[in-house]
Amino acid sequence: HRHQKLLLYWHSIDFFHYFFRSDIYYKASHLSRVEIHQHNSVHIKNPILEITMSLQTISRRLLSRSTATLVSKKSKPLVTTMATRSYLSHSQLPEEHKMIYDMCRSFADNELSPNAGEWDKKHEFPTDAVTKLAELGMMGINVSSDFGGSEMDALSYAIAMEEISRGCASVGVIMSAHNSLYLYPIDTWGTDAQKEQFVEPYATCAHGDGLKVGCFGLSEPGNGSDAGAASTTATLDGDEWVLNGTKAWITNAHEASAAVVFATTDKDLKHKGISAFIVPMDAEGFSLGAKEDKLGIRASSTANLIMDQVRIPKDYLLGEQGQGFKIAMQTLDGGRIGVAGQALGIASASIDVAAKYALEREAFGKPIAQLQSIQNKLSAMAVARDSARLLTWRAAMLKDNKERFVREAAMAKLAASEAATMCAHQAIQVLGGMGYVSDMPAERHYRDARITEIYEGTSEIQHLVIAGDLFKEYKQAS
Repeated sequence: HRHQKLLLYWHSIDFFHYFFRSDIYYKASHLSRVEIHQHNSVHIKNPILEITMSLQTISRRLLSRSTATLVSKKSKPLVTTMATRSYLSHSQLPEEHKMIYDMCRSFADNELSPNAGEWDKKHEFPTDAVTKLAELGMMGINVSSDFGGSEMDALSYAIAMEEISRGCASVGVIMSAHNSLYLYPIDTWGTDAQKEQFVEPYATCAHGDGLKVGCFGLSEPGNGSDAGAASTTATLDGDEWVLNGTKAWITNAHEASAAVVFATTDKDLKHKGISAFIVPMDAEGFSLGAKEDKLGIRASSTANLIMDQVRIPKDYLLGEQGQGFKIAMQTLDGGRIGVAGQALGIASASIDVAAKYALEREAFGKPIAQLQSIQNKLSAMAVARDSARLLTWRAAMLKDNKERFVREAAMAKLAASEAATMCAHQAIQVLGGMGYVSDMPAERHYRDARITEIYEGTSEIQHLVIAGDLFKEYKQAS
């Protein structure tokens, strides 16, 4: 098995924290960072306190979940997949997934929630928060450890996305676009040379002058959901590809230093004539449009990628020529699990603010939480959120088990995004006038939720995917 370096960051804790993991007991004062090394022990870096623990215990816990995984000769993620078991609640999760949940939840509460409103108002990219997120290993969560990633599974990713997005949906989409849309296709279809150059430094976000973030260029001003109608072109000229065209609505555009771009290499073949490329964004002829002034997720940048005679080396072709549409669709399938996680986080944040307010706000001589109409709203919100979470976890576990998950990912994304919109809407209704002002986060959740029904496939597209797969199943059975 491989040993994994996992950074668990805890910020400015002014009291004792007790962490119980069956036989493992942590106790730390003013704990700043836990670093699980590739070597022989675990050290809690603290000037006052140093606790060591055998890596054998960690390895046994992380690798004993599936005997089938252990006996396989193929490389598997360190956080292994569960071959037959499913999980219905956080309390049922394996210990390593609980650790991810606890870590991300603490990070969201301490680092993200207190600052999310200010980032939103200023349209400010949360550089420090993303840097700390990278230190946790979350900016390369699914990437192989051979290329600097945390090598965790899709279920870990879904859990992390929900908790991070509960703290700040903008940070959630930054993390999602980087992991799902940029790193995944290169890590899956890239050559070792491409991975060394365009995955390894991005999985850790290591950069001498700042963050190393990537983006994904598929949508165009004129094609929207019609991904097969790419007007951006790529022409082979000797040992170089020459790219021309514009990509629209690109998340992380102004912070990214590389992009996965889809362009037409043979118009006669239509969608089979689309190819994928890795494009350094400092290439000559590459420029950015103005930042979009968005309704929500305003701490993340969104802009056009403009390519005018951009030349890149021939070996920056990702996968094979004509394979671009397949790469894009499979990337979006996995990306929908990430967006579902983001939507779940917004739904959870909406439930949090509504429930807390209902317990404190009094009307007619009692807390409004005792009013049946308020209870009905919170009940419906919890049912929608939890139902969508189960769909999301199912899609993630199917992906981890190398099973087909196209329909399940679409279902998860559809249910979670609609749950986010509903929960955010009802949270404002519970808060009344207070929900309509920026003094409370409910209105931000409402604005953030709306985009989850649009990007990485609109709700209408998800219905098409689900229905198409359903009819295909019945046709095969008949």
